[in-house]
Amino acid sequence: MTTAQRLLPKWILIVSGLIALLEIAVSFLLCFSPGSVLETVDITAKGVDYLFYMWAARQFALGFIFAFATLKRSVPMLTIAYIFFLVMFVGDLLIGISQKENSLIISALVMCAIASALLIAINKRR
Repeated sequence: MTTAQRLLPKWILIVSGLIALLEIAVSFLLCFSPGSVLETVDITAKGVDYLFYMWAARQFALGFIFAFATLKRSVPMLTIAYIFFLVMFVGDLLIGISQKENSLIISALVMCAIASALLIAINKRR
C-alpha cells in the first residue's frame, strides 16, 4: 500500500462506498422496477425500456467504478470517479434548468457540491 493509500481518510472511503452502493441500487431499480424511479414516464411506451436499460448500465458502471476504487483505496481512481460524478451532475443541472425542474436543479447542485468537496478532500492529501 502506498503512502497516499494509507493516508486516505476512512470517511472518504465510507462516503465513496455508500455512493457505490447507491449507484448499483439505482441500476437494479431501473432494470426491475423502472416505474418506481420515474413516476411521470409511461414505461409501457415503445422504446422506453431501452432508455431505462441504458440509464441502468450507466449507473451500474459508475457504481462499479466507485466500488473498485474504494476497495483499492486508489486516490487517482477516486479522483477520476468523482470528476465523472461531477460532470454527470453538471449535465443533470443543465437538464433541470432546461426543463424548469426545481427538484432536479436542487439535487444536482447538492451533488455537485458534494463531488467538488470530495475531490478537494481527496487531492488535499497528495
